[in-house]
Amino acid sequence: MGFKIADRMKGLAPSGIRKVNEKALAMERAGETVIHFEIGRPDFDTPEYIKEACVKSLENSEVFYTSNFGDMKLREQVAEYLERHNHISYKAEEILITAGLSEAVYDVLCVLLNPGDEILVPDPVWINYLNVPRLLGAEPVCYDLLEENDYQPDIKQLEALITDKTKTLVINTPGNPTGSILSTKTLKEIAALVEKYDLTVISDEVYERLIYDDTEHVSIASLPGMKERTITFNGFSKAYSMTGWRLGYVAAPRELILELNKVHQHITICAASFVQKAGIVALRDESNEVENMVKEYQRRRDYAVEAINSTPGIYCLNPKGAFYIFINVRSLGIPASEIAEYLLEHHKIALVPGEVFGKNGEGYLRLSFANSYDNIVEGCRRLAEGILELRKQTGEQEK
Repeated sequence: MGFKIADRMKGLAPSGIRKVNEKALAMERAGETVIHFEIGRPDFDTPEYIKEACVKSLENSEVFYTSNFGDMKLREQVAEYLERHNHISYKAEEILITAGLSEAVYDVLCVLLNPGDEILVPDPVWINYLNVPRLLGAEPVCYDLLEENDYQPDIKQLEALITDKTKTLVINTPGNPTGSILSTKTLKEIAALVEKYDLTVISDEVYERLIYDDTEHVSIASLPGMKERTITFNGFSKAYSMTGWRLGYVAAPRELILELNKVHQHITICAASFVQKAGIVALRDESNEVENMVKEYQRRRDYAVEAINSTPGIYCLNPKGAFYIFINVRSLGIPASEIAEYLLEHHKIALVPGEVFGKNGEGYLRLSFANSYDNIVEGCRRLAEGILELRKQTGEQEK
């Protein structure tokens, strides 16, 4: 007897990122040495002061459920952090602690979206913002983020996509997969649209500490009149190198937090208690750990961008945030998925084909520079070799 799978699963594809990762891991198990550029996972260890706080919490037998909303001290610390770093005044009651940002996305969209509703989503974008709405019977409607516009949305196009079914819109700054940061001008224009059409904005800011070249990050909730219309996502995975700890949070008006908690209660009950204790200390006792990581990320980025733009046949913009480079490979005339497969099989470097992130990702590869400097150097050498071979195969020679 076969399992009777729900119809909603028919349109839900597995993660394209993880597909590349699983193949790379299988190659490693077979004895190959693969350089991982596919996963958005910091290669730094979690700072010692955070790990020590977790161990201390376990030793103190802090191993039981917390409030469904999260440890009150952590919620207070998050509110203080958002005031200090992002200039948004939240109370602890406006914070929900989640088991990572992926859970937060599901909770929020489950609360906001009815079947048939539309949600405006950037293209390219992290795939959860495409898959979760579809799982809920809603329709993601994509607005363009294009290289020629420095990945800033066209506000006229965005407004033209708004219908009476539009419920909310998503922004991601700094962005995955492009590494772009939305300008203050863009954010103000988006805020005006949100107010004009009485929408809600979801602002994914999980990369907000990873910015370069003195670029400014602005939270849209800090703009006049926007806090009550904004749901802010953030977490500990990227800035504090805590991906496996699964700790994130949602900041929003209290009436929405109360609704979100109804979903959260039935999915995870609460984030791990000792992880929440470590989160308190991560925010409270941080000194220069994040800044040191960012300096090293920038060193890696600078090398990789120069190496990519010195390789005939490909190029990239210089990302201002996150730890991704979106490489334009269109001149090769080969689908990015085939290029990624060739580079993995023949040169042992794992990159993600851009179409995983939407139609505007076609013709691009995403490279994560969250890897060691030595691996960045060696990986870029392998990338250049692979691209040269592909150009020879296609007859696209340097003139």
